[in-house]
Amino acid sequence: MNRIAAVGVALPRLRISTAEIADAWGRYSGAGIEEKTVAAADEDALTLAVEAAESALTRGSVAAADISVISLATTTPPLDTEEIAPRLVRALGLPPSTTTRTFTQSTLAGAQALDSGFDADGPALVVAADAPRGDPADADHPFGAGAAAFLLTESGSVERLGSASHVDELAGISYRERGTDELRGLDITGYERNTIRESVTSAAERLAGNVNGVDFDDAAVDGAAVFQPDARMPSRATGNLSIPREALARGTVVGRIGDAGAAGVPLGLAAAFDAADDEDRTLAVFFGSGGGATAMLFEGRVESGLDAALDGGSAVTYPQYLRERGYVGTVDVAGGGAHVSLPTWQRSLDQRYRLAAGRCPKCEALTFPPEGACGTCHRRVEFERVELSRTGLVRAVTAIGYGGAPPEFAEQQRRDGAYDVALVELEHGGESVTLPAQLTDVDSGTVGVGDEVRAVVRKLYEQEGVPRYGAKFAPIEE
Repeated sequence: MNRIAAVGVALPRLRISTAEIADAWGRYSGAGIEEKTVAAADEDALTLAVEAAESALTRGSVAAADISVISLATTTPPLDTEEIAPRLVRALGLPPSTTTRTFTQSTLAGAQALDSGFDADGPALVVAADAPRGDPADADHPFGAGAAAFLLTESGSVERLGSASHVDELAGISYRERGTDELRGLDITGYERNTIRESVTSAAERLAGNVNGVDFDDAAVDGAAVFQPDARMPSRATGNLSIPREALARGTVVGRIGDAGAAGVPLGLAAAFDAADDEDRTLAVFFGSGGGATAMLFEGRVESGLDAALDGGSAVTYPQYLRERGYVGTVDVAGGGAHVSLPTWQRSLDQRYRLAAGRCPKCEALTFPPEGACGTCHRRVEFERVELSRTGLVRAVTAIGYGGAPPEFAEQQRRDGAYDVALVELEHGGESVTLPAQLTDVDSGTVGVGDEVRAVVRKLYEQEGVPRYGAKFAPIEE
C-alpha cells in the first residue's frame, strides 16, 4: 500500500479580495471567503495540474521516469470530450507506459483519484486541479482555482489508516448544464445543508469500522479538511460529529482561495499536513453532488509549501477580474496567425513542454529546435536529445502593446492586456542556446535584461477550438 511521500501545490498569481467584489455589488455572497484566486487567461485545470505535479516531484525523491500511475481529478477539463491526463503525462515527461486515470463530474473526484493512487502498484502521482466558473451576477460567486499533487510511494511519511464512503443520489446541489461552463446550485439552502451534513456524518461514522484495528475518535483528530464551498460549511457539515474547531481550522483554506472544486479538500489536506506533527492524525471528508461523501484518516506529516503560495500573488480590481475570467468583452479574430498543422505540432511537443534541444555529435553544440542542420557547424546530423535547464536569463525583451498581438494571441491580450516576449538563454552541460518565448505571471515592462526566469507550462492559444499548450517563462521571485 502506498503512502504520501511529497505534496506540491499551485495557485494562480492573481487574487481578488471579496471586499472589492462587495464594493461593486453592495454585498458578497461567499460566506467567510476573504479572497479568491483568479485563473489568468493562460491558466486552466491542466496548467495548474502541471505546476502542482512538478512541485511534488521536486519535493520527492522519485524520478519522473519511475512514475507508474497518474490519477487526475477535475470538474473543469479543458474539453468535454478528450482525455486530459495524457497531456499531463507528456508535459511532465512521464514514460508512455504510465497508466492514466481521470476522475471528473463531481468534487468527489479528488477522493477517487487518491484512492487509485494508494492502491497503485509502484510510485503514483495524484493531482487534483480545478478552476470552476460561476455567474458573476447576483453578488458574484465563490469559485477560485488551485491544484494539489500527491506523490505516493511505499516509504512515504503519511499513512492512510482507513477510508469509508456514503453513496447516494444527490441531485442538483451543484451542477453544470451541457454546453455551459458555469456552475449553478438549486439555492435550496436547508436541503443542501442537511444533505451534505448527513452524507459527511455517515461517511465519517463508517470510517470508524474501517481503520484496520486502529482506534478512531473524531473528537481526537488533530486536523480535518472537510468539503469547503465556503468557510462555514466545514463546521456545518460536521455538526453531528465532535471534530475540534482548531482541527477544522487547520484544514480549511477556502477563505483565502475560494471554492476550488475538486481541489478544495486536497488543498485543505496540504495545509493540515503542513501544520501536523509526525504522530498527528488528519481527517479528510470529500463531498460531491450526485455521489455522496468519502472520509479518509491519515497519520503523519509532509510539507507542501502552501503557506508561501498563499502569501504570494497580486491583487486585481473587479473590472480586471471580469476581463481575466472572460466575463466581459468579446473579440472576433478573422484569419491570420501562425497556423501550425497538427502533425507539426505533435512532433514539437517535447520542445514546447520539456525544452528538448539537440546536441550535435560532431561539434557538441546545442541546437534548438533540434531539427535540420547543426546551428554551429552547419552539418546535417542526428542530434542527441537533451533537456535544457528550466531556468535561464533574459537576453532581450520587448512589449506587445494593446492591439499589437498576432491574431492567435488577441484573445489573451484582450483579457490580460499588454504582454512581454523575450529571448531567454538556457544552458545544458556548459553550452547554451537562446530561444524566443512569452513571459507570464508578470506585468508588462517589469522584467529586464539579465533577470532570471523559469519555464512554466501555460495555454498558448486555441486552434480549431482545441487548446494548445507550451512553455512560457515567469520571473523567479527573490
